[in-house]
Amino acid sequence: MDLVVSASHRGRPREFCTENALAAALAVFWRKGYEGASLSDLTDAMGISRPSLYAAFGNKEALFRQALDLYEREKMAYVGEALAQPTARGVAEYMLMGALERQTSVCDPRGCLGVVSAMQCGDEAQAIRSEVQARGAAANEALIARFERAKIDGDVPPTADAGGLARLLYAVMQGLAMQASAGATAAELRSLVDTALQCWPTR
Repeated sequence: MDLVVSASHRGRPREFCTENALAAALAVFWRKGYEGASLSDLTDAMGISRPSLYAAFGNKEALFRQALDLYEREKMAYVGEALAQPTARGVAEYMLMGALERQTSVCDPRGCLGVVSAMQCGDEAQAIRSEVQARGAAANEALIARFERAKIDGDVPPTADAGGLARLLYAVMQGLAMQASAGATAAELRSLVDTALQCWPTR
């Protein structure tokens, strides 16, 4: 746990935990998106001043990138774990169940941080949109490569479109996030996952 000394206008400087502050910033970005999160929203949630934010994390854009790293490391770890599953259907099931767990969690905001931030970014935040899209593209390429291997292994029909399967899977995951944000129940979201898996191609 890293502690940083924060400048104080009165009395002695105080220490704050950068990990806790970053987690608080992540929650704000997740609820409001990149542009929707003001510096006041962030500093209030993090419990620090603006000078302390700049000193510890850089500017708002740098803070968002660090929050995005934390999101991928802690909230999206199931995606990397899914790629190690022995079958293509196992990959799909692991990813969809992981997404379902995320969207039904009572501890985190609904929706996907990347989708929320990319959709709400205007021209002034194009760098953030590009960052989110680049990370998504890298994950998509890894998924396509996994499904191409499944075709070679005979795990899915040789005529299957690996890119189409990856897009289908991400479309369902994004649908889960959007429907969860709109108030869908856990049972309704689970029904969506079950239906998608029933459509998965097998040999």
